[in-house]
Amino acid sequence: MRTRTGGKGATKQALTGKLSTDAAILGSVFEDCSDIMFHTFQTMWGTSFLCVCCRGLCDTERLERQVLAPLESDEAGVLNFPAERSSRYLRNHQLQEAPVASLEVIQSVEQAIQGILDGQALVIKEGVPAGVLYSLHKPVGRSPEEPAAESTVRGARDGFTESLQTNSSLLRMRLKTPAFKQRTLTIGSYTNTKVLLVYIDGVIESSLLEKVQERLQRLDISKVLESQNIEEGIVDQRFSPFPQMLATERPDVVVSNLLEGRFAILIDGTPFSLIAPVTLFTMLQSPEDYYQNMYMSVFVRWLRYLFFMLSLLLPSAYVAVTTFHQEMIPTVLLLSIARAREEIPFPALIEALIMEISFEALREAGVRLPRQVGSAVSIVGALIIGQAATSAGIVSAPMIIIVAITGIASFMIPRYAMSTSTRLLRFPIMLLAGTMGLTGVMLGLILIVIHLSSLRSFGTPYLAPVTPTSAEGMKDVWWRSPPWRRAR
Repeated sequence: MRTRTGGKGATKQALTGKLSTDAAILGSVFEDCSDIMFHTFQTMWGTSFLCVCCRGLCDTERLERQVLAPLESDEAGVLNFPAERSSRYLRNHQLQEAPVASLEVIQSVEQAIQGILDGQALVIKEGVPAGVLYSLHKPVGRSPEEPAAESTVRGARDGFTESLQTNSSLLRMRLKTPAFKQRTLTIGSYTNTKVLLVYIDGVIESSLLEKVQERLQRLDISKVLESQNIEEGIVDQRFSPFPQMLATERPDVVVSNLLEGRFAILIDGTPFSLIAPVTLFTMLQSPEDYYQNMYMSVFVRWLRYLFFMLSLLLPSAYVAVTTFHQEMIPTVLLLSIARAREEIPFPALIEALIMEISFEALREAGVRLPRQVGSAVSIVGALIIGQAATSAGIVSAPMIIIVAITGIASFMIPRYAMSTSTRLLRFPIMLLAGTMGLTGVMLGLILIVIHLSSLRSFGTPYLAPVTPTSAEGMKDVWWRSPPWRRAR
């Protein structure tokens, strides 16, 4: 049993112990809230009680069986009420233990309101200026399943759900140590969303922990419906196109990052947790890199780096070479491209923009449509529209090949947030390529590198451990060392 006497934002108004007064105060707060249930009852010994709970969040069957029925049938007259232990009206005789394990004695109206909205049942006894919150929250949600967006051939098959308690249990199941710490905060003036800050004491740096706690505490927003609402408020540079926190639904990913000295933020109501600090290379790593053969992991990781660059620069390089630098193309290939483009009415830049925008539209249509028809629309759209555009002489076959390779390259990026960054930056680089050639491509690349060099994720350089260089950190960037060779 825990006793709570105050909290953040708690009012000075205390529970009076007079049921009519307390019911009027709570009734004015929950006016027009039809899901809030007020129940006043009297025992056979004449003692009155007030019970307040939220029908949708509180398990009313357990409330009746484990709380109300024992109170109504208590023959001693003192009625098994733990709040009396913390009030000045303590009885001299021994009180029985409460029928449920998790209890919380409160004294303020603010604590009562927050407990009711969290799914707890509030019970107040006439004459006792305190209440008891019974933890009878009804679990609402789905069972842990493998995340569809982060599936792996080998590895754990469970994933986070919308329940914060379930997500916390999935982490504790993997970290059976008292060094695994969890701190609960409440964010959002209207949603009052519970947020869990998790880390491993002794592994995380104290300065990093102080920094994230300070940012979370000064975060002043009215609603928290998804992890993005918190992410945008605590990152170092809010207007950067690159993600500065890693969003994941996999508990094993969170645990592995905690063991590397990072922290994670779990939000009630969403399966996506946030991990920081991260780097560019963290966003290009997949959980399966550590679940398969070392040599295969290194090969796939280098392939992923290559296709990351292709997804960013391939259309721009094609536009620049075909428009300004035809002498760089082998003669046979140049003649083939010229034959394919001789009836195309648009320059290469416009052709690339048409195809890229069409591809992005098809991709979004496949995501937004129902799952049963989404993939069919994407495949049919890509095949039919591409073939029709080529036959009509709107775009050339080489451009379709370039856009298709670029799309496949973007699918190889394991983190969706990083994939969207390359998709976004691809367009300004194409514009530079269409107006300045390879000089424009290099200019765009230099600007991106300058931005990445100045970018920080909770104080950690975004290009670490390449710059600043760390030989120890390189063990998990260019190759994947065996577990016994990596730093513990």
